[in-house]
Amino acid sequence: MSSTNPLPSFNARRRPFRSLRTPIQVALVALLVAIGGIEARAQQQPTVLRAMQAELQRSMADLSKLDVPPYFLSYSITEDRSLTLTATFGVLETDNATHRRILDVDLRVGNHEMDNTRSIRGLAFEMGQGTRGVRLPLGDDETALRAMIWRATDRAYKSAAERLGKVITNRKVKVAEEDSSADMSREAAHRHIDELRELPVDTATWRQRIVNVSKVFDAVPHLYEGTVSFTVNNLVKYVVNSEGSVIRTVEPIIKMMISCKTKSDDGMSLPLYRSYSAYKQENLPSEAELRADAQKLVDLVTRLRTAPLTDTYTGPAILTGRASGVFFHEIFGHRVEGHRQKDANSSQTFKAFLNKRILPDFIDVVFDPSIQQREGKDIAGWYRYDDEGIPGQRVVAVERGIFKQFLMSRSPIEHHPTSNGHGRRQAGNRCVSRQSNLLVHAHVTVPADSLRAMLRAECRKQGKDYGLLFDDIEGGFTFTQRTLPNSFNVSPLVVYKIYTDGRPDELVRGVDLIGTPLVMFGNIVAAGDDVDIFNGTCGAESGWVPVSASSPSLLVSTVEVQKKQKSQAKLPILDDPSAQTGAQP
Repeated sequence: MSSTNPLPSFNARRRPFRSLRTPIQVALVALLVAIGGIEARAQQQPTVLRAMQAELQRSMADLSKLDVPPYFLSYSITEDRSLTLTATFGVLETDNATHRRILDVDLRVGNHEMDNTRSIRGLAFEMGQGTRGVRLPLGDDETALRAMIWRATDRAYKSAAERLGKVITNRKVKVAEEDSSADMSREAAHRHIDELRELPVDTATWRQRIVNVSKVFDAVPHLYEGTVSFTVNNLVKYVVNSEGSVIRTVEPIIKMMISCKTKSDDGMSLPLYRSYSAYKQENLPSEAELRADAQKLVDLVTRLRTAPLTDTYTGPAILTGRASGVFFHEIFGHRVEGHRQKDANSSQTFKAFLNKRILPDFIDVVFDPSIQQREGKDIAGWYRYDDEGIPGQRVVAVERGIFKQFLMSRSPIEHHPTSNGHGRRQAGNRCVSRQSNLLVHAHVTVPADSLRAMLRAECRKQGKDYGLLFDDIEGGFTFTQRTLPNSFNVSPLVVYKIYTDGRPDELVRGVDLIGTPLVMFGNIVAAGDDVDIFNGTCGAESGWVPVSASSPSLLVSTVEVQKKQKSQAKLPILDDPSAQTGAQP
């Protein structure tokens, strides 16, 4: 259970000296009582928090005497007790349990308006904006923890003081910045302590279950990978800072993936996967459901292997819910992460569109880290506090097609002076604004099955023999820099041709979905009444963080696809021995 008032209330353990009467004596008693209360309260804190707070107070007190004192100091510790199980072709391959603690230090010199974290323009690659994560000892040795924190603080201070000088010089010799917002927002202090707990998991059952599910892949001809993974992350995150925040959050999560891969005769690699996330093991599919999903992947990847290549194409298309969720994550979500609007090299696609239309008026796009489920399914982008100690907040990025706001960390931008709880990072990286749970909502929908009829009607209108249906998307990349075309490239895994004359759908392969965001958004014409969910992890400047993206199916009047890059390597020369003998690989 969590508590929003984590610190013990003040209770003096010493009996008051009622015989003392003079003001000096009364003041002395009050001071002694206060000190006793502070000591008692500190002793009741967990060892990790005690070490963090003690070093923070000592560092701020001593470093404040220097010519270039810090104005802000934050310690973050991420503790992860994890279990990873992997089975391949019916055999247990990995069974690892790990436990680690990582310290991150954010020390700033200067002031909120300008500090050592400001970008140094003109450098192709910057070093020294933050310290790398430091591995801390495990256990409850407070002295050892404090020693490591002290050393990391010393390095962070020296680096920050040196870099501030470079920031000041750079500002003097460069043109005025396009966005002269402050380098750090002013925020209220927060105190929150979650009760420590570990996610109960029946390890023996799941060990056997993933082996059983992976047997579905055993001895399937031309299948080169067939893996089931199961990972439990018992994350505990600590944040203390010089503003008074003291936070401990517990964020356990289970992640599963079923994946397989084959190769077509022309050398094209064809992967398929299904991912799952849950906050308790009961919310994961049953073994029978997992085996059924694995069999669907086998059947589909077998068909893909001999599916025809399709050509470059422009015309109407449907993106099913899972595909459109990934699509929005890649081409919209990364472009509304606030820190990019401050980057002089960023394209800043939507900065000029604040309070202007970018999507049809029946579409909302929301980022909400405060929810754990959508449509009765767990979604992976949940957290109570972000990695800067700010409460995760619901952000309506697009309302009725109008762009409203960016995702914000504590790095302000024009018109967005404060954080909205989206400062995130993988331990060992510097926080920037990142996505959480991306939710596409449609105010006007049609039955999902009706989208096919609408697609065919649009094809006839444009004189097309067929449209495309993107049923699953692996991911992709999007260019956000000014030095490159402001475009995206996402990688569909499963694509069908939907013929205008009503012929059966045809599975095809070999294309990537490409384009530019503003044009693509302008081509959305309808949304289905269905919702599907993608759970996964997203990689960017601050490392890998768990995210989700969910959306209804969307009909788009015009998309563009190009041929997918493929390997030129031949298939294996020898047959898989298990396909001949039935033996375990």
